Amino acid sequence: MTAILAPAPAPPAEILAVLSLLCPEVVHDIEQNWNAPVSEYARHLWRPVARPASGAAIAARSILRDVLHQRLAAIMQPEEIGKALDEFEHRPVIQSGLHCLLLMDRITFDALLLAWLGAVENGLSAFFGFMGTTMTMETVGQEGPGWLDVGDDKVNLFGMGRHKLCRKSVCAAGPVTLNRRALEAVGDETDASRWLDTLLASQDKVFGTAADALTELNEDLVADWDRSGMALPIFIDDRLAASAVARHLEHDSSLLSRLLLEPARRRRLEHALQEAASGPFGRFLPNATAYFWGIREERVRKLVLENGQLIEPDRPHGLSIPFERPHLKQALLDGVLLPNLFLMVLVLAILPRVRIVGGLRQIGYVALFHSILLAALDEDAPEERDLAAELQVRENAWGMRVIDQKMSVRDQLAGLPEGALFPDLLRQYRLRTFAETTDDLKLVRENARWRKIGRASGL
Repeated sequence: MTAILAPAPAPPAEILAVLSLLCPEVVHDIEQNWNAPVSEYARHLWRPVARPASGAAIAARSILRDVLHQRLAAIMQPEEIGKALDEFEHRPVIQSGLHCLLLMDRITFDALLLAWLGAVENGLSAFFGFMGTTMTMETVGQEGPGWLDVGDDKVNLFGMGRHKLCRKSVCAAGPVTLNRRALEAVGDETDASRWLDTLLASQDKVFGTAADALTELNEDLVADWDRSGMALPIFIDDRLAASAVARHLEHDSSLLSRLLLEPARRRRLEHALQEAASGPFGRFLPNATAYFWGIREERVRKLVLENGQLIEPDRPHGLSIPFERPHLKQALLDGVLLPNLFLMVLVLAILPRVRIVGGLRQIGYVALFHSILLAALDEDAPEERDLAAELQVRENAWGMRVIDQKMSVRDQLAGLPEGALFPDLLRQYRLRTFAETTDDLKLVRENARWRKIGRASGL
């Protein structure tokens, strides 16, 4: 008698139906890897990507490669830089959605772990993680980059007063030093050997900004947690994106210059942005500032575009920058402007044909940004028509909270071998399936934005 095999469990059809309305490429990833180890899902996300083919995409990839080279030059030897960039050319993937928090933050740690798994499973020497730095040092009570989560308590990481924490942005707050006394007190109360000594090694350093501090401290933590150096995370942030945008604005003939600075093209772009914002998926779109954020007095400022000037609304003595190519370029290089999410995703992912891996809101707005760019292109121009053809394939993936441990990072690390924390976790996640780690897509089911999309669509 022939045994009848039970069919393999399938992902919840109603959730996939909702996701497919905006992100069919994400649904394909889920279906293909549902019963596979989550490490295999990570490997899939870091699979090769077709090389740029249109002139605009090739130029954008060249710019991105140059700014990444500058970042790598600060932390690597020349031969290592070449290897990392060659790997990126074949598998251009950026783990995004990471807020600029110490890796003791559970969601940040779990997302970085997924990226590390993908890099290791593909034999990469390095991988890139984007850390957003425009958030304030304290987002809500004792939450945010200015706080260290040690499981049972929160430590004021830089010893900054609460009034300052909520009023200063990570990318601009500084100079800063670690709150040595508070960190040492943690060591008296709990087993903190997996991370405390690494932080205290930098107790006498003065960091230019909080973003610089968090980047360097996270690099130190990863180096201590994986002493084999199987795959090195390279942390990039808004400031690297600003450098890339400045490079795009070097010539008035570049696509980005034309979209932003030619009045008719900007009107078309703004119409596409407004159409998307008023459409059924508009709740995914961030719409907080006009193309750029301003930086003044250690804080990120909302800007509006009025009479050819970027200005702070209702602040007569705030920033005022002419919306002209040389002025925008210089302000980006001087650290006075940062690109908003739309421009950032354009220069880091959509134009250079890079797969971007983010959270449940991000997969929505990346898909919308992609569509907005397509709507803004002039298909009567041959090079833009070539780009539009290339953009028929969307590189967009879900990678935040796919691994979603409920225990604190301190507790996760407690039972792991010192110096081989990540390799030990690799062995664990080769045994746990994507379906298990996502609890049958529970996070998607509970997400307010996606739930509303489903109800509005009758699904």
